[in-house]
Amino acid sequence: RPAALRPSASASAETPFAEPPAGLALAEEIDPGTIAGLTIVKYPHPALRAANAEIEHFDAALKALSARMFALMYASKGVGLAAPQVGINLRLMVFNPKGDAKAFLQEKVLVNPQIVKKSSVEILDEEGCLSFPGMGGEVSRAGSIEVRYQGLGGQKRKAKFEGWEARIFQHEYDHLDGIVYIDRLSEAGRKEVKKRLEELVKEYEGDDAAL
Repeated sequence: RPAALRPSASASAETPFAEPPAGLALAEEIDPGTIAGLTIVKYPHPALRAANAEIEHFDAALKALSARMFALMYASKGVGLAAPQVGINLRLMVFNPKGDAKAFLQEKVLVNPQIVKKSSVEILDEEGCLSFPGMGGEVSRAGSIEVRYQGLGGQKRKAKFEGWEARIFQHEYDHLDGIVYIDRLSEAGRKEVKKRLEELVKEYEGDDAAL
């Protein structure tokens, strides 16, 4: 299931427009604990709902943070990760559509991203999230998108993502706006995960839960 994104065992049965690339291992996500000083926060941690600040300083610390996020993402068997998922409320995301550290040329770091255009065609497919372990649901996403963003050096860039990459981007982009994938589930889909959501709320140890 595209999660935080993670690949789904059901994805190969869907339209090729939405599915992960051939050869992508369809492993379930894991919780590796703390990696490179970062830990994935779980719902209902308030960082998942908080506002995320634009990044203004393009320095060595930002490059180091993106590298640490990749390390945690790979250890979690995910293909994407947004900064608020590690408790850092900045507009930063990383992803690799192959979910494999060996395919480092596929890595993408997007700072202060913006969606400038979406296709009218939407694809319904299964998603999950590393911040919502043990659950998933069908989410409709635009089949292709055009975006603006900044690189790690602050340079302004444009990109177009389609299919699998478009889904990963939109999932992570939602995180930057305080939106989580359960917000996009149908009423029936929300009912299916209701019990698991209640469990996650009970498991949360803080007194600042943000539902």
